[in-house]
Amino acid sequence: MTGEGGICVDRSQKVRRRLALLPARVISLSFLAVIGVGTALLMLPVSSQDGRMTAFADALFTATSATCVTGLIVFDTATKWSAFGQMVILCMIQIGGLGLVTFTTFFNILLGKKLGLRSMQLAQESISSSNGFEDIRRLVRMVVTASLLIELAGACLYAAVLVPEYGVRGVFMSIFTAVSAFCNAGMDLFGFEEPFISLCGFYSNPVILFTTMLLIVIGGLGFMVWADLYNYRKRRSLSLHSRVVLTMTGALILLGTAVVLLFEWSNPNTIGEMDPAQKALNALFQSVTTRTAGFNTFDNAAMNGFTKLFCSFLMFVGAAPGSTGGGLKVTTIAVVLMTVVCVSTGRDDTVIMKRKVSKQVVYKALAILVIAVTAVGVGTLVVISTVTAGGEPVSGLDAFYESVSAFSTVGLSVGITGHATLPSKLVLIALMFLGRVGPVSFALSLAMRPTMDKTKVIPEGKIMVG
Repeated sequence: MTGEGGICVDRSQKVRRRLALLPARVISLSFLAVIGVGTALLMLPVSSQDGRMTAFADALFTATSATCVTGLIVFDTATKWSAFGQMVILCMIQIGGLGLVTFTTFFNILLGKKLGLRSMQLAQESISSSNGFEDIRRLVRMVVTASLLIELAGACLYAAVLVPEYGVRGVFMSIFTAVSAFCNAGMDLFGFEEPFISLCGFYSNPVILFTTMLLIVIGGLGFMVWADLYNYRKRRSLSLHSRVVLTMTGALILLGTAVVLLFEWSNPNTIGEMDPAQKALNALFQSVTTRTAGFNTFDNAAMNGFTKLFCSFLMFVGAAPGSTGGGLKVTTIAVVLMTVVCVSTGRDDTVIMKRKVSKQVVYKALAILVIAVTAVGVGTLVVISTVTAGGEPVSGLDAFYESVSAFSTVGLSVGITGHATLPSKLVLIALMFLGRVGPVSFALSLAMRPTMDKTKVIPEGKIMVG
């Protein structure tokens, strides 16, 4: 009886383990749920200005773009969607930027509910926290409260320009733009001036541009960096994670600004006709917006080939882990680059800023890089083979730019999305979802076994590389 009972207990434990969803799986499903509800709402006639139902594929694309805070659009947000539709999109951007799990945890805390182990595990994964469970309640409150306050401050700055310009309408436009910028979504409501205009009409307005850049950078730094900076007064030191994020963010923004200035200075279709101060401002804005934001102040399709390629690299790198932005993440690139440097110089370990990085982090960074490159490559091939513009096939560089923009949840476009066929829409939807959830998290969410047996001994084999 004891043996049979032991077998039954063991089997029931295995069943529970298989039925117990991994945090990564729950988070992936939460994004799918928001996308599903958003798609259904956007299909309704009340969501469109013309009072007609929207095709499923187009509603799904828009809902995915909003929830995954990407910004690629098949319709101009201001002219296609009604006030109800725009409100639905705004809610999806806000939920997608912070995460449904984060919001759910926050409201449970407000209601005084006790968080169980699984709830704390989910919240920890949602905000990419490495701290213990004892800090989760405080961190979740900080993340949601600080986010809403920052968005409110941004909306007030926008309102100083938009309310005098557009009257009462400017109030909602200010709120929408602030949430979109902070969540790195890149969607806007300025299309009634000219469809798909984004912020081109404000290329010379420093209030609009600096407010947008500030919101993008703050949202893209990540929640853990916020907490680290907040506690700097007490600790007088920053974690390795925060130092890497801040260093890489500053370096990439400066490098991107220099590249745009150098290669677009005389381009009359981008910044060539602006005065020197406006050129510098718009080059800086372009560099910041490639951090996964998606706003633009000039036509990205008109950029020189090298600028497009370099902006694709900036988009691919993206923001920081645990932020509202997407992309490969600045820390992932830092780990991969330093691994190459350390291996090339004969070191056995990856060392960053005089700190050793664990093998698990290195393996995860390499896995993310390989999955990301593969996904973007497949997306590029599908776009090239299925999309034509003006009867002509799109260029490989433009297809690559659009695919990177989708995967990195940026939203900058060279015009391909507007010509996208059903297959290309579906692959861009998949790239946006994969980029927002994260390649490794998505892979884990599909895994049949939530845990690995670490007691199993695997024999070592030899293989030559290089």
